Amino acid sequence: MKKMLDHDLASVQKIHARPVPRIGGLAIYAATFTGTAVTFWRTPEVGAWVFLLVLCASLAFGCGIVEDFTKQVSAFRRLLLTMISVVIGYYVMDAKIVRIDIPLVDGWLKYAWIALPLTVLAVSGIANAINIIDGFNGLASVVSIFMLLSMAYVAFLVGDFHIMAACLILIGAIAGFFVWNYPNGLIFLGDGGAYFIGFMLGELAVLLVVRNKDVSAWYAVLLMIYPVFETIFSIYRRKFIRGVSPGLPDGIHLHMLVFKRLVRWTIGKRDAHALTRRNSLTAPYLWLLSLTAVIPATLFWRYQWVLVAFSLLFIATYVWLYTQIVRFKSPQWMILRQRLRKKK
Repeated sequence: MKKMLDHDLASVQKIHARPVPRIGGLAIYAATFTGTAVTFWRTPEVGAWVFLLVLCASLAFGCGIVEDFTKQVSAFRRLLLTMISVVIGYYVMDAKIVRIDIPLVDGWLKYAWIALPLTVLAVSGIANAINIIDGFNGLASVVSIFMLLSMAYVAFLVGDFHIMAACLILIGAIAGFFVWNYPNGLIFLGDGGAYFIGFMLGELAVLLVVRNKDVSAWYAVLLMIYPVFETIFSIYRRKFIRGVSPGLPDGIHLHMLVFKRLVRWTIGKRDAHALTRRNSLTAPYLWLLSLTAVIPATLFWRYQWVLVAFSLLFIATYVWLYTQIVRFKSPQWMILRQRLRKKK
């Protein structure tokens, strides 16, 4: 049982005060599988399609859950196995990027030697991005639910009930995990959960666009832009600003800065209760940030230039916010303080 606990409390990215099980992904996968079985019983065609998608995700999930138990699967191997899952989905589910709504580029995407690497890069990148933002209680799970709700809504509008069913099943599975993860962090998502959810998000976004011509490819870009840009910005920051390997962990992701510099406490920095409290108060900042992308993506899912404009606005907002916080110039209204109450 000890192998499934997160014992590393001293790491720069660990914000908890006691060992916590990292097998939330196992529960999410099992719940998704169960929900798919019920769907198959009620609507065999839809259930079979979702079941096939879950099978494609199994390799990505499997490498993550093995890492959660053994701590012996390197990041490179997890990424490689996730890429293989994407290749399987490319051929089995026809989940391929065939357009990005840029005329001079779309013509080249009819060639598999371009479409396949692009699809692998995009979907595996989203899986890795969800793993990166999984730093605080409720953060990755709620952001993922937001994106899935949006895709379920758009899928309903265009009549794609296969994708809608898959999104709703995942929402239920993640919500079940959330009640144990937030606010007290009784269980963690782990690599298995992060890679599974990220893979499913990426595949569903690709499938929603490829199966429905009315849905702009930029809808998927804006919808996923928070975790994706967090990853891209982190790579740039580590490689070109700090001059270190992009694969090395650090403690200055945006969510870490929010925790350190916006959720302030005058006492109890390492006290278990205070640490858990600060942890739980960090995620809502990033929930709101993600909604600045998810809401316009949901409202303007078919209007390309509006989606492009909101994508650029999100990037500008993210960079401004990060710069302000890292330079100790955070807006005062964003800073949350709690002071010691005097005993009577």
